[in-house]
This record gives sequence, structure tokens and C-alpha cells, in this order.
Amino acid sequence: MMKDLINTNLKKGDQVVVITGKDKGKRGRILQVSLKEGTVLVERVNMVKRHTKPQRGQQGGIVEKEAPVHISNVMYFDMASGKGVRLGKKLLEDGRKVRIMSGSGEVIDR
Repeated sequence: MMKDLINTNLKKGDQVVVITGKDKGKRGRILQVSLKEGTVLVERVNMVKRHTKPQRGQQGGIVEKEAPVHISNVMYFDMASGKGVRLGKKLLEDGRKVRIMSGSGEVIDR
């Protein structure tokens, strides 16, 4: 049985803020979105250490990298207000579907 895909308005490259967990309050850019697992990879958030074996042309050792964070634990970051905001979708007159900030109604996608 296949897992259901998580529906989200977040995209790769969006600036987000973590709203819960050990990294609460940290901001970063989304590097990867996994709808199947319902997670996002945010730069410099949820850092973990991994012990790696030497590969061809790559040295082994302890490597620090980002681990996935559940989508429900991050919010889109609004630069103007300096807070996390909810996102919605809206259909424009020209037929395009764009993402908007729920509070202000400001369009994100141009």
C-alpha cells in the first residue's frame, strides 16, 4: 500500500522558520521537499553527525549535515512582518494559480 502524498504550498527555495522542536525559531531556505514522506530539508536546521567511510576521491570521517524536518513543523517566513505566515492559493483573472499569504493576501509567486 502506497503512502498518501502530503499537500503543501511550500516549494524548494522558500524561506521558512521552524515553529517547534529543538531548532524552534531558526530560519533557512528549503533545499528539498519530499511529499511522500511529508518532510522538508532546510539549510542549517536539524544538523546531525554522520560517520562516513572513505569513498573514491572523498575522505572519511564525521560529517555534519541537515536531516529532514516534518512539513508541519515549518512555516513560510514573511520578510516584511518578520513572522511565519500561512499560505493559500488564489486563481487570478488571467487563469494563473498563485500562492498568497493568508493574513495580508499578498501574492508570493510572480
